[in-house]
Amino acid sequence: MSSLVVSALAVAAFFGTALLLSPRRAKAVETMSTPTGVLTYDKEKALTGYTLISPMQSTSSYLLDMEGNVVHEWKTAGLPGLYAELLPNGNLLRGIRYEKKVPFGGVSGGLQEIDWDGNVVWEHNIYDDHRLSHHAFDRMPNGNTLIVAWEHKSCEEAEAKGRKPGTLPKPGDDTGHTPPYDGLWADYIVEVDKNGQEVWSWHAWDHIGTGKDEFDINCRLPIKNYYGDSDWMHINSVRYNAEKNQVLISSRNFCEAFIVNHDAEGRVVWRFGNPASHGEGTRPSFCDDGSQVLFGNHDATWLGNDRISLFDNGWQRPQANRSRAVVVDIASGSIVWEYAANNLNAFYSAYQGAAQHLPNGNVLVTSTATGHLFEVTQDKRVVWEYVSPFMSNGEARAMLTENDATADPEGVKDINLTANVIHRAFRYAPDYSGLAGRDLSKKIVVFPGAPKWHELFAEAARLDSPLNKR
Repeated sequence: MSSLVVSALAVAAFFGTALLLSPRRAKAVETMSTPTGVLTYDKEKALTGYTLISPMQSTSSYLLDMEGNVVHEWKTAGLPGLYAELLPNGNLLRGIRYEKKVPFGGVSGGLQEIDWDGNVVWEHNIYDDHRLSHHAFDRMPNGNTLIVAWEHKSCEEAEAKGRKPGTLPKPGDDTGHTPPYDGLWADYIVEVDKNGQEVWSWHAWDHIGTGKDEFDINCRLPIKNYYGDSDWMHINSVRYNAEKNQVLISSRNFCEAFIVNHDAEGRVVWRFGNPASHGEGTRPSFCDDGSQVLFGNHDATWLGNDRISLFDNGWQRPQANRSRAVVVDIASGSIVWEYAANNLNAFYSAYQGAAQHLPNGNVLVTSTATGHLFEVTQDKRVVWEYVSPFMSNGEARAMLTENDATADPEGVKDINLTANVIHRAFRYAPDYSGLAGRDLSKKIVVFPGAPKWHELFAEAARLDSPLNKR
């Protein structure tokens, strides 16, 4: 018997379940421990390239090869807010987190462009007592940048716009959070040029109402005591479409994606996910999703051919919490492709998450809450899988156990956040322009003494059992 087979048998005995060892591990049952690094790698079907991650509690961003080795590291000042992406010029565009002025998830404060050697070549800050940038941005073809931010409105201002009195905290109220907050924080999107000048903006505050192209100021999450509803819409992604001169937006709290015109009016021309938010369809009820399709969605992205991609978190979904990656046809307003794990315990992230559509048609999914990345084909086969070893205490760990789980600082009890969270990952093919001329031959093996788990798991999945021959 080969040493590889012996090792595979040892792995199977250690984990005690054949399901965990399957190359299609996203169907796995719950487990209290898992190795970190690359767990599945189908070299024929996965998109060969490099994966960019920015662990949310680390000041470094890492570029990984297909076996999880570090081929480049950007050492930066400050934690990410909340992710980074590699621009076509080879620079890193990343949010930077400053000290929080409000406790809402996603607070950032600044955006930086960093060259290959770690030098900041451009920076823009939105960080004062009344305006704060948060965790979404997009570099436009003309070199300008779209940034998502909040603007503070007092209780009196919100009530004058139609907010029900008594539903927002007032200055001095004990919100139970540090730092405290009050009033309503309305999302807006600003376009800044290379000199940091604001050349266009879109404000949700200017589109309040109950119509299909408006936002109900009394729309609130079903969960109680969630920041006193001050974080009203919680926009978490923004992407520009130059061909149509439109902006695609994802709102977690409205459970919808929107398209708005990139002009002076900024009219909402399309929305999807939760018709009850604007008086259509039926609201969810006990064990019934009603007309609602998305639950806490993230990462709305243009795909072309009048389609968009979304990460549907499935948070607070009456029929069962479960996450999925979906493709939506804009014209029909219907989902035309989706991936959700067969077993609900295998893939779920209540917060954050992403789905990047790759050049070969595969989809790279980021399941944020457990630092779990996987690549899935159009026929829904998992062909690459990775669990981040980078922990919030600065360590890297070869094994992730339930002892690594951390208490959710926001106090929401149904969310299991562990210490290796990744907000959004990106895969880049070797011919991507941002990698041109870069030396990626120097590899840092994160755990030199660890086995190649993807090889052991693949071998274990091929083992026969005498029970199958009876």
